[in-house]
Amino acid sequence: MNHLYHSYIKNDRQKKLLKMANTLADSFSERADEIDKEGRFPFENFEELKNSGYVALTVPTKFGGKAIDLYEFVMLQERIATGDAATALSIGWHLGLMLEMRDEQTWTDDVYERLSRLIMKENALFNRAASEPATGSPTRGGMPQTKATEKDGQWIINGRKSFTSMAPGLQYALVSAQIGDTGEKGFFLIDMNLSGVEIEEKWDTISMRGTRSDDLVLNDVVLPKDALVEGPESPKSKLPKAWLLHIPACYLGVAIAARNEAIAFASTYSPNSLPGPIKEVPEVQRKIGEMELELMRAREMMYSVALRWVSEPDKRSEMGPELAAVKHVATNSAANVVDQAMRIVGARALFKDNPMQRHYRDVRAGLHNPPMDDAVISMLAKNAISHYESS
Repeated sequence: MNHLYHSYIKNDRQKKLLKMANTLADSFSERADEIDKEGRFPFENFEELKNSGYVALTVPTKFGGKAIDLYEFVMLQERIATGDAATALSIGWHLGLMLEMRDEQTWTDDVYERLSRLIMKENALFNRAASEPATGSPTRGGMPQTKATEKDGQWIINGRKSFTSMAPGLQYALVSAQIGDTGEKGFFLIDMNLSGVEIEEKWDTISMRGTRSDDLVLNDVVLPKDALVEGPESPKSKLPKAWLLHIPACYLGVAIAARNEAIAFASTYSPNSLPGPIKEVPEVQRKIGEMELELMRAREMMYSVALRWVSEPDKRSEMGPELAAVKHVATNSAANVVDQAMRIVGARALFKDNPMQRHYRDVRAGLHNPPMDDAVISMLAKNAISHYESS
């Protein structure tokens, strides 16, 4: 597996970080099928993530974290996903939240330190809860129907959130809500143990079952005044959401896992109609070569864009199209790789005890994570036209 990362590792720090990810991914892979079949949250995996310090990797060094950058983030997330994609995608939201705030600096120093301390002292897990049944993905711009009303120096919040990844494992959620009747929205920090906070088990999907992205239901939840951590007066970042590269990294990890399964099968399966294993069949070699080409193209694109984000901070505000394009290329390439891997393994790949069918189901979810393909293509078209008109 390490040969896939040899050309991307730049220093000893990254080598050590990848070694940690190797250990975690190998452990997660042993129970990935079980978690998928049971459709349960992988609490064991998250205990290992906490014990290893993985949950604090994006916390600044001044608070005790490792302050990993975007390039390191996608590398580790891709490797974790080869072991268990649902675990990788889930922890990616938590790590990405802290990386986003480190890059964009839209929180107050007090809020950022407060959340960092909770991670370092309690191994607290965070995620945003922004999607709603009526509005769909927040990336489409809908106003949340969840509402926060100010009363007697406190906030009273009511509403329902869908697609709340890690719901059973979260200690805190950052919930988007309308602020009274102002027509403005904000994000409120909610302790998941508060009265009125409930998790409704709605996550009955065929993909990414272990993320347990259930509904978060809020019934007259009473919050202190400082629970509003992002309000209408908070600074607005103009930077694109680079931390969302953890999504393509995750699905490329799924593709790598499927590729590995297919090559292992081709190297050992030897029907009596052939003198040796099927890896010697030209058509099988062609499929393996096509998988390698797809992965090489998508991974080179992802890692090069991530590296530019890290090494050329003055150009970050212009990188929205490239970041979106990475997601489009990576998730579609990942689906193509898994499809080719399925063809190599053949009908055996459809059996429930074969991990290939899990990869096939999981990789499909990437097509429905933001930004969507249509939005990416539209962005690229508008960007090209804009540059033409201004030249």
